[in-house]
Amino acid sequence: MEHHPWYEINNIETLDTPALVVYLDRVKKNIDTLVNSIDDKSRLRPHIKTHKSPEVSRLIMEAGVKKFKCATIAEAEMLARIEAPDVLLAYQPVGPKAKRLLALSQQYPNTKFSCLIDNDYSASELSKIFLLKGAIIDVYIDLNVGMNRTGIAPNDAFSLYQHCQQWKGINIVGLHAYDGHIRDKDFSLRTKRCDEAFAAVEALQKKILQSESKNLVVVAGGSPTFSIHSKRKEIECSPGTFAYWDKGYGELLTEQHFLPAALVVTRIISMPAPHTICIDLGHKSIASENSLPERVFFLNAPNLKPVGHSEEHMILRVEDDTRFQVGDLLYGLPYHVCPTVALHDQSAIIENHLVVKSWETLSRNRRITI
Repeated sequence: MEHHPWYEINNIETLDTPALVVYLDRVKKNIDTLVNSIDDKSRLRPHIKTHKSPEVSRLIMEAGVKKFKCATIAEAEMLARIEAPDVLLAYQPVGPKAKRLLALSQQYPNTKFSCLIDNDYSASELSKIFLLKGAIIDVYIDLNVGMNRTGIAPNDAFSLYQHCQQWKGINIVGLHAYDGHIRDKDFSLRTKRCDEAFAAVEALQKKILQSESKNLVVVAGGSPTFSIHSKRKEIECSPGTFAYWDKGYGELLTEQHFLPAALVVTRIISMPAPHTICIDLGHKSIASENSLPERVFFLNAPNLKPVGHSEEHMILRVEDDTRFQVGDLLYGLPYHVCPTVALHDQSAIIENHLVVKSWETLSRNRRITI
């Protein structure tokens, strides 16, 4: 029986490139792996920023997961449209975004929405906007546990909690702690740093319970610390990349057993000089925030080395260029799949080595209707 590499597409001639391709069986296996990696699936609140897809979100719901996390109003609307029961906008809505969140909650009353706050001004403005419509929004205090991107220091958060009690349009239900800066390849070191950062979150939760008799939910971590937080028994965990996985996390998070499930397929379009290949995989098709060697890995040509990159082209160096010709297909595994997906308005869905349909990357847009 002839063996086919898992990624090989038999009707590839029907697919224009560059193209995002998603292997449905692998997505389903990744969802099963996620659900089986935690003691209680009700503690899962996966982030949908990677796939941005209603179809993948439905598959996750069918696996018994009812809570989700997202970063944009469009992502939240996408989830509401498929009747996701519980959606945390893991972002502090400032300016018109707060009004959009109100409109979203009014248009989709069957979805419970919440969001983040980390200062009194944002909390008060959010409260005023919701009170004008006689509404209340659940909020989580966003804690800065070392990433220094957003959030309030845990030592200052108790005062914020107390002060926010005057704002009647918001209801503080939890604490949010994203530790995306903890990315050590050594799992024991990653665990140590994660535990140290989380200690301040636990102390704050305990203080609020003892002083205010309110036991706040804790939502913590992303993909890098999922293996650690998932063992804590009480908190909600928010991995996101698991659905598609990528080269970067595959090398970094060796204790996690998710499968690459999304590739970017590209064609050789020119061979302009000796040992030089040009493919149609530009900045607009593959995430480009990493250094050039860490943007894409070619599964069927691992010795190809990127040496140049522009909007519509990637230049590759190869020692033996006699192996290749114009028109050849390359199967590229992104190092960072999340922003790569956002560059593609559609993904081609692969089953049994065939392109069978396409999915719209719906919430890559900044706005759907609201």
